[in-house]
Amino acid sequence: MSISFNVRSTGVEIMDDLDCKGEVVDQTLRELDFINHWLGGNAVTLNALDKLLKNNNTSKNITIADLGCGSGEMLRLIAKRTAKEGKKISLTGIDANLNIIRYAEANTPSPVEKGTGVEVAFEAANIFSTEFKQRKFDIILCTLFLHHFNEEELISLFSAFKKQAQIGIIVNDIHRHSLAYYSIKWLTQLFSKSAMVRFDAPLSVLRAFTKKELQDILLKARILNYQLKWKWAFRWQLVIRMSG
Repeated sequence: MSISFNVRSTGVEIMDDLDCKGEVVDQTLRELDFINHWLGGNAVTLNALDKLLKNNNTSKNITIADLGCGSGEMLRLIAKRTAKEGKKISLTGIDANLNIIRYAEANTPSPVEKGTGVEVAFEAANIFSTEFKQRKFDIILCTLFLHHFNEEELISLFSAFKKQAQIGIIVNDIHRHSLAYYSIKWLTQLFSKSAMVRFDAPLSVLRAFTKKELQDILLKARILNYQLKWKWAFRWQLVIRMSG
């Protein structure tokens, strides 16, 4: 099969099956957490969150929604950081796969930080639903999530997000590049115990973005106030700050 990096792939990942469940999903989530930790992916989101919350009034309860939350690892990291800083924060992890939500709940202490103003909850929801689009949050996070959608869906999502987010939107996703593709393909073939990771990880790179593709999507969604930066390892950090 010939590989093209010129356009986004329309291939379907195993993870896109919202009914997938069992040990293969659990193993995949564990491995994705490991990959994000050791390749610095988590730092991309956390750094962007620091930018949005800089000079923010700590007495205000901040609400954050993590879309496509997976295992809940990102929310656990945020909870530990904000608890140490004495901030009040409500974190909601959202995923369309109920089996993934159950895994996240089972692996997240409740409360995460006893005696602090930190709250963490998870729920299964369809982010394209009218009901969800009416909900408001201070910050919306999308980490390794948006590459699952086509351009039309992404324009629709960003158009909704800019009405839902009061402070800002953070996107941490993959830069489509040959080195990223062959590196993750080699690493997962050698070390992964999950058939889902071995199949999905390289395909995720092919479904990911060039800088111009992200810029074009944002323009079509009429989003102009943003920062888009390349981060190691082959990640795009997109920070959209709401005006006013």
